[in-house]
Amino acid sequence: MQKLFAELKNQLTQSQDSVIVTVVASHGATPRGAGARMLIGKSGRLCGTIGGGAVEYRCEMIAADLFKNPTSQLMHFELNDRDVQNLGMICGGDVSVYFRFIRGDDAHVLNLCNIALDQFREKKETWLVTELTDKAEGNLGLYSEKLGLVGIDAGASQPEFLPNIKGYANHFTFDKKQYYSEQLLSAGYLFIFGGGHVAQELVPVLSHLNFRCIVHEDRDEFLKPTLFPNAFSLRKVDFENIYDMNEITADDYVVIMTRGHAYDQIVQEQALKTPAKYIGVIGSSHKKAKVQENIMSHGFTEEDVARITTPIGLSSVKGETPAEIAISIAGQLVTLRTSGEIIS
Repeated sequence: MQKLFAELKNQLTQSQDSVIVTVVASHGATPRGAGARMLIGKSGRLCGTIGGGAVEYRCEMIAADLFKNPTSQLMHFELNDRDVQNLGMICGGDVSVYFRFIRGDDAHVLNLCNIALDQFREKKETWLVTELTDKAEGNLGLYSEKLGLVGIDAGASQPEFLPNIKGYANHFTFDKKQYYSEQLLSAGYLFIFGGGHVAQELVPVLSHLNFRCIVHEDRDEFLKPTLFPNAFSLRKVDFENIYDMNEITADDYVVIMTRGHAYDQIVQEQALKTPAKYIGVIGSSHKKAKVQENIMSHGFTEEDVARITTPIGLSSVKGETPAEIAISIAGQLVTLRTSGEIIS
């Protein structure tokens, strides 16, 4: 989305019209593609994708027609089997796509682009809100705790309007108007303890997925910026007394992969004293029971150790290399972020 806002800003500064195409809902199926977007210019697709294949091609053709007859519209597509596959859906049905025409002289949208890009730079939790008005240019807005609601005037109804926005992707009706909200940046940080080979593969993947990764290590050689160019922060710590644990909130994730099981356990016990939403520990199933027994012997309860996810990652990903393990962990964290559930 950061790239889309940057390209949209580029189009606006050149006074070029464009169209944002967004998958906003589906019926009769569960989409992984809701929230997928692409930006179309007069010359064709500029960036982004809604899944490729026939549906994307049809949407590109529709967007091209909007430059001749400027308007915004919500359209519904009945999907064939190939369309379903392209959009990442698990069964048949239909999908709703919103085409938002952006005039090249739209100062309001240019201002939103600047605000959004600032939010990305500052790593602030932000939602994009789109009014799904047919045959007109529906409002676009941004919401964050820092900004409040920008671009959409909910008036006296704002206290009732705002709760509809929050969530990973929401399609809702308010005051007889349809809206779609999508979280651009999520709250919370990902605290990684250990800077070894798996961490070095994991940070680039998670950073690309808008997780803010803070890497902690006690060895200088595993805490070099060249190893973690995408990390939000690198911190040298004493694993036996980690002051940074005081920063961890209920919005944060903890991933533990130090150089040995003894240190892993030491960090786990400190992490259990925080309200972290996720505590994942690399390791094997057969060592899990012994580590949990050790932790409980130090005063922790069964309820406490039940908060720990180990082995970390999705069991359906059978790979063993650092890169494969990183993909498995990333899949588990994305699932948690989008659904609120930890899937093993």
